[in-house]
Amino acid sequence: MDAISDDTRNNLTEGCGYPREDSWQMLREPLHSDMPWAGFLFGQTVASIWYWCTDQLMVQRALAAKNLSHAQGGCLLAGYIKLLPMFLMVLPGMISRVFFPNELACASAESCLEVCGSATGCSNLAYPKLVASVYANSLYLLFNFTGMKGIMLAVMLAALMSDLTSIFNSTSTLFTMDIWKYFREKISDKEPSVKELMVVGRLVVVVMVIISILWIPVIQQMQGGQLFLYIQEISAYLAPPIAATYLVAIFWSRGNEQGCFWGLVAGFIVGVIRMVLDFVWRGPPCWGEDHRPAITAKVHYMYFALILFWITVIVDVVVSLLTKPPEQEKLIRTTWWSRFSSAKRTDEDEFKAEGIDPPDKQETSNEESHKESYCHRGYNWFCGYDDTARGKFKMLEQREHLRKITSLKQSAKAKVFLNLNLVIILIVSTILYIYFSIPNTRVTSVFQ
Repeated sequence: MDAISDDTRNNLTEGCGYPREDSWQMLREPLHSDMPWAGFLFGQTVASIWYWCTDQLMVQRALAAKNLSHAQGGCLLAGYIKLLPMFLMVLPGMISRVFFPNELACASAESCLEVCGSATGCSNLAYPKLVASVYANSLYLLFNFTGMKGIMLAVMLAALMSDLTSIFNSTSTLFTMDIWKYFREKISDKEPSVKELMVVGRLVVVVMVIISILWIPVIQQMQGGQLFLYIQEISAYLAPPIAATYLVAIFWSRGNEQGCFWGLVAGFIVGVIRMVLDFVWRGPPCWGEDHRPAITAKVHYMYFALILFWITVIVDVVVSLLTKPPEQEKLIRTTWWSRFSSAKRTDEDEFKAEGIDPPDKQETSNEESHKESYCHRGYNWFCGYDDTARGKFKMLEQREHLRKITSLKQSAKAKVFLNLNLVIILIVSTILYIYFSIPNTRVTSVFQ
């Protein structure tokens, strides 16, 4: 009962501002709660499959591993670390509400606007206020070091910048290689040069930064006082079609390009319609009336993610069956059932025909090349372009390295160790979900 504001304590908020009776439950009843257990297990899992298994940001990290065992070990380590947010984010957020009830538990539009400038709530301030006050002061008392608030905020900003740079680079790669290169070849009947692709990639990053800055006011208006839930909602509207497409392609060898394309299109259209409806009719705060249509008011976004997933699967399967099946040669080591195939693909040795000099000619090529001006060197450095013999040799080495790390061979010891850790993570996470989802009768009785 300490997590309520003075306005709520003095009965000035018309019954708003109190913690939920099930606030100590992680997964709640499946029909009318804000975190339904069925929606979380079956709907949120779909969005998680997209993020952890298909998002380029995560895929690049896995592909950077030395071999398959290292990649699996990295994923398992991420699984262990993923157990910590419950204790590093959720519980500190609850503690922060107890420490700062008048700011975080504001229960009227006027008081919330005064605290954080948002009429729907100020929950987003929970972690920053805790870091800037309690954590920083505690560290100052322990180490007697001034400037701890700045250090804590710098750590948070550094983590945010790391994710942003990865996302910008991923977006740049997707646009440059999949969109720009395709249309450039269609228009001019000539492949764009490496230098052109690098320049386009840098410009895409600049455009993405500008769009991100312009999107900030939209997030402030649409996130409803809880930024994390806003992120999960957007993922639930856009991610399920991608996860469905990948799963169908991996586990069903009859799926083809047309099925994937139209499945993605159908899922994207349905998801965007729901997202627009949510933007137009936002969920009301405790003190407001709900005027949303039934599709947004009655269907939780986690259940909608599950519905969207199966819509995409159905469209993908139907279109694939009505169109030409994929060539068998294209399925070698691209599906779950053919991952151990030793057959050779015709596109495996394409890099040999790209005009890269063999290693023994690098020094000769380097000696014959003319000296570049400082301006030209600076331009190439900024664009990340290296057309020297050394750069070409690095490209050759990288492709040879990729050939080696794509092997799925593992030692028996590595398999046992990785599988053992997988079982441990599954058991520990299941126990934690059950423990934090069991109703706490002692806490519930306080609200009755």
